[in-house]
Amino acid sequence: MLVKDRMTANPYCIRKDTSISAALDLMAERDFHRIPVVDGQELVGLVTEGTIAENTPSKATSLSVYELNYLLAKSTVESVMIKDVVTIHPDALLEEAAVLMRQHDIGCLVVTEGRKVVGIITQNDIFEAFIDLLGYYEEGSRYVIQITEDKPGVLADLTGLFFDETAQITNLAVYRKDAQTDVVIRARGVAPEVMKKLLSDHGYQVISVLTRCDQ
Repeated sequence: MLVKDRMTANPYCIRKDTSISAALDLMAERDFHRIPVVDGQELVGLVTEGTIAENTPSKATSLSVYELNYLLAKSTVESVMIKDVVTIHPDALLEEAAVLMRQHDIGCLVVTEGRKVVGIITQNDIFEAFIDLLGYYEEGSRYVIQITEDKPGVLADLTGLFFDETAQITNLAVYRKDAQTDVVIRARGVAPEVMKKLLSDHGYQVISVLTRCDQ
């Protein structure tokens, strides 16, 4: 899965001479938490709710509401924006985006081709991709199967058992930790109790079977 498959394409951008108050109004109107800042088509910064809060007087100051609003209207986002923006290419793998966010402890990446902004991807986009990958909203049952001996041919044997029951596998993932390997399979078209017994009869340890209650 690529970044371009999950990003928000052609996001709203603002110029560096945009007032802070105008940026806040846009965030409130569009329910944004961050906006790329451009000069022409070139990325020059990123303004977020956090950077604005960190760089403007709080309500605890002696400024009146009128004075504070005047200050926000006169100050531009260039004075508070993040200038060293972490970016990623739209053809990068989604897991590369996740690693970058974790390494830099940030909640989003601006997606660029050269310096041109083509998208933005957030932690929520990564979470949604993870949910889709595991098929949480898919019809069917989820089987967690512990593999005691991880060797070539195990996945082929497992999926073959589902095929024998004319079950449709919609999602499949493999987790490895230390010496333990778990295979997670979501499938439909077969009764879960039948599939669990078949797996057990073939020597597989079924850790859990979860069927969505709305199915």
